[in-house]
Order: sequence, then structure tokens, then C-alpha cells
Amino acid sequence: MTINIREFRNALGTFATGINVITTISSDGVPLGMTVNSFTSVSLDPPLILVCLDKKSAMTESFVNGKGFGVNILHESQQSVSNDFAGKSEDRFATHGYSTSERENPVLDGIVSFLDCQREEVYEGGDHLILVGRVMSFTYQSDADPLIYFNGAYHGLKGD
Repeated sequence: MTINIREFRNALGTFATGINVITTISSDGVPLGMTVNSFTSVSLDPPLILVCLDKKSAMTESFVNGKGFGVNILHESQQSVSNDFAGKSEDRFATHGYSTSERENPVLDGIVSFLDCQREEVYEGGDHLILVGRVMSFTYQSDADPLIYFNGAYHGLKGD
């Protein structure tokens, strides 16, 4: 059976996902970040999460070879942040405020939660790499609503 990639992507789009920007610092000290929606928890003990990285992304090597990374779970008002970090801009942080975590990963302003991770494992996954991180610390706002992506469009929990 031959799979139609466009239709397969459409089928996957029926699963609502949260939107995250993963961040790290390059080997020469430059903050890096990219939008991902392939993110999930793996284990509570030890605390592990995973993100999937496109092998073609210029930043993938920095995430795979770095000491760690951060997961910024976006607030429903942060569609522009998602779009900017999904784009081709060289300095994705130029118009978005951020601070630095204890592990030196960029923490974007206004997010719902942040997971500060140490790289645990990297696995092959077709055209992506599966990056597993051990959560070393985290912050969250229990009363904030996340940005959701469903059927090719952004949504909030309370409606569009």
C-alpha cells in the first residue's frame, strides 16, 4: 500500500496538539529556538519528555549535541511567537522577550509553562530525530490556557 503523504498529514492533523518552542544555546553562546508540536511526556519517574526534530532543520544539530534544552509551552495569545519560531528568521528572539533558566536555556516571556531539560537520549525516527530530555526543573501557571493546533489552524481551549 502506498501512503499519500498529504492525506497522512491531514489525518495526523485531526489530533489536537499543544504548541511549544524548544530553546537552547548554541556552542558559541547564541540563543536558538524552534516551534514544535511533536512533544509528549514519557515518564514520571524519572521525569522524561520527548520532542521530535526535523533532520533538515539547521538547528537540530545544536539541540542534539547540546547539554540541554528548554520546552516553552505557549499561551493561547502567542500565535505570533509560534509563527516567528517556525519561520526562517535568523534572530527569532529579536522581537520576543526572554530570560535564561538555571541551565542557561532561553525562557520566553508569557508562556504557560517551562521545562528545563538535560539531554538524555537521541533516537532515529524516519525524517526526524527523537530527542528525549530529563526534566531538571519546571515552572507553570495552572490558570493559563495553552495554544492548540488542530486541522491546520490555531485554537484556544475556549474556542477560536
